[in-house]
Amino acid sequence: MLLKRITFIVNPNSANGATGRQWPKICLKAKDRLGSFEVLITTGPGDAIRLTRQAVLSGVDIVVCVGGDGTLNEVVNGLMNEKGSLESEVLLGYIPRGTGCDLAKSLPVPLNLERALDNILTCRNRQIDLGKLTCRDHRGLESYRYFHNVLSIGLGGEVDVHVNRTSKVFGGFLSFMWATLISILRFDKKRVHLRVDDHFDEEVTIWNVAVANGQYHGGGMWVAPGAAINDGLFQVTIIGDLSMPAVFWNLPRLYNGTIYEHQKIIKLIGRRVVASSAQVVLLDMDGEQPGRLPVVIEMVPSALSIICD
Repeated sequence: MLLKRITFIVNPNSANGATGRQWPKICLKAKDRLGSFEVLITTGPGDAIRLTRQAVLSGVDIVVCVGGDGTLNEVVNGLMNEKGSLESEVLLGYIPRGTGCDLAKSLPVPLNLERALDNILTCRNRQIDLGKLTCRDHRGLESYRYFHNVLSIGLGGEVDVHVNRTSKVFGGFLSFMWATLISILRFDKKRVHLRVDDHFDEEVTIWNVAVANGQYHGGGMWVAPGAAINDGLFQVTIIGDLSMPAVFWNLPRLYNGTIYEHQKIIKLIGRRVVASSAQVVLLDMDGEQPGRLPVVIEMVPSALSIICD
């Protein structure tokens, strides 16, 4: 390939700090495969957005995210502007190093470092859709963000609170499973007014609503079997008015692809989702907790190109 300018955005705290400890070895392997590149290290929330914009302004060709879904979300937001377009024709690379790394399953992006580096070397890529959400942040102010994977309404936001407060030393699956179990026990079902395009407009009692671009979230929960990340559509999964015992009994459905076989779990397809509630209802966006209802979620088709298998 032609010589490319590459910048790595690295979150050393991802994978419960393992990325920082292993970065010297990762960096040596990357230099062996790719040659020279710039490295920018994040130190806290929001850093990856700022550093990505800095890299784009410098004229970089490829931005490589090294971290989990939350870091990747920040890099994506650094690449996009408010109008829903790329700030430049930059390619996005991804080396998954996080608690969930759920987008990697939908694309797919290889978890093997050598294969991921080979893809970056050849610039093998595909266009993917993004979602854009407008909601109330924790200060009550209107805020917009882009998401690459899944936006959840309800239980998902509560799970984020518990995951991000605890150690992730046991990995993504166990961290999210433990947080999910605790959240179910403490969660009160919410009454939400939900509108999907022009074909669904109802007030529903929910545990969770997943507006899915990818198929997986929460460290491997298969919340939207069949969802495609490049079809210009959201797949919306409504987990409705189940009893708590029924939720526990049906948890395996979240992992084995049979979630839609339950009569109180609804599948919808759409490009625009609007949700509101008289209650405080938290949101989950790519494993992070951006705010609460009300929210407007819009599809941004073929928004960016990501390096993958």
